Amino acid sequence: MAVNVGDVVEGKVVNIMPFGAFVELPDGKNGLVHISEVAVDYVKDINEYLTLNKIVKAKVIGIDEKGKISLSIKKVLQQQEKKQGTPSPVRPANINWSQPVDEDLSFEDKLSKFKSDSDERMQSLKKNFTQNRRNSGGYRRSGGSY
Repeated sequence: MAVNVGDVVEGKVVNIMPFGAFVELPDGKNGLVHISEVAVDYVKDINEYLTLNKIVKAKVIGIDEKGKISLSIKKVLQQQEKKQGTPSPVRPANINWSQPVDEDLSFEDKLSKFKSDSDERMQSLKKNFTQNRRNSGGYRRSGGSY
């Protein structure tokens, strides 16, 4: 089966790199989904969206003279949004969405849990921020003269 620009194909993620993911197509060829074409939102870490052996639908957006295939998952998501009229949720791959929510907790308990989790994350961010500022190697005052 030959792929053409504009086709929507289904394939398996066979390799993940910092700049994108390689997807094996049904005809045995591989195509590249650049990190900018993975999701509608900004993608900082591709591993949050894709995992090895994940089956994905992608649109063929280009084939160069060497036969390299460029793919876009984002274009398929945008097409689905237009058909449904509602934005499709972009869900990171490392979150277990099937995990049951603590429904027996009251709203106040859920809010308290959220606040404590948020405070922990903020402490971690602040700690890393201050460490990075100290180690930045920027201009520092010294007590002596030049």
